[in-house]
Amino acid sequence: MSELSLVLPANPAASYQAHREEFDAALQAALGGTNYILGENVSAFEREYAAWMGGGQAIGVANGTDAVELCLRACGVQPGDLVALPTHTAVATATAVVRAGAKPVFLDINPETFLLDLASLGKVLVSEKKLAAVVAVHLYGQAVDMTTLMAWAGTYGFQVVEDCSQAHGALWEGRKVGWFGHAAAYSCYPTKNLGAIGDAGIAFTASPDIAERILSLRQYGWRERYISSEVGMNSRLDELQAAILRVKLRYLDADNARRRAIASQYDAAFSSLEILRPSVHEGHVFHQYTIATERRDDLKDSLAERKVVAGILYPQPIHRQSAYYEYVDESTVDLSSAEEACRTLLCLPMHPHLSDEDVARVSDGVVSFFA
Repeated sequence: MSELSLVLPANPAASYQAHREEFDAALQAALGGTNYILGENVSAFEREYAAWMGGGQAIGVANGTDAVELCLRACGVQPGDLVALPTHTAVATATAVVRAGAKPVFLDINPETFLLDLASLGKVLVSEKKLAAVVAVHLYGQAVDMTTLMAWAGTYGFQVVEDCSQAHGALWEGRKVGWFGHAAAYSCYPTKNLGAIGDAGIAFTASPDIAERILSLRQYGWRERYISSEVGMNSRLDELQAAILRVKLRYLDADNARRRAIASQYDAAFSSLEILRPSVHEGHVFHQYTIATERRDDLKDSLAERKVVAGILYPQPIHRQSAYYEYVDESTVDLSSAEEACRTLLCLPMHPHLSDEDVARVSDGVVSFFA
């Protein structure tokens, strides 16, 4: 009997193997070009991504963290401004807020969705704190309630930046995330739904004015070459990553459909188990498949014995990380749901190249553990 192979939580190499000829041809063409940064592939990818979104303007940048920072700055966030975000997310989101010169205001999550808790935000909005912006993080592939959030943005006068880094193609009320806020940021880290072979990111907006400012800020604040009209940054997408992303974009819808199919198999297998899974709406694209259990660490170890690798993405909420202590004010909102999630959430293997046999191995491992 052959030894079992690992079932990985994500597998960018499998994507390369599935479309190897296309990737190799795209890379060879890019290497044969004359401009390796912000060249023809970047321009083409920006057009193609905007077309996939159904309009607007996509701007290629170096990574998702830069994309969030650029969106905040382009939306008018100034040094010292307050920007709210969930404390249960990748620390990159908070990093971008601080790098933009703003002060993060940490919010709790809804324990049924693991997403930004609007009740938590509501408490801040009626407090003495004046928010310049809210970063709506569409975590794990599921969308925040953008209808309510944008209504509040109009009432209270804050900007909304959507962090879509884990939600390429996710829908809210039938429309792709990224369209609702004033600007949107996407990471194209290799494990994302749309992943490069290194770091890459996208900023997206329907506003020509915001797009123009992002274009300037991503390259030293230039509006005229070599002349900085403001202090910008170096956040340029290179040709090799753009070439890879152009290939992967062709398969993104099919890959997201496969993710949904895998999630349905997990749902069926776990229907009788006493584990918490987030309430799911039809627009979920399952960057991750998350479950919550008090026995999380034991389950992870048990799956590892079966050569199934499960992940703990956020072992600590951001407000409990020493780099961000100075920004914490727990007198405004309770952050206990986020702390509970960091203690109990486990991400099962989820990527479009999992076979049905792989999914069955994962499911059997979880079911056997609880049995």
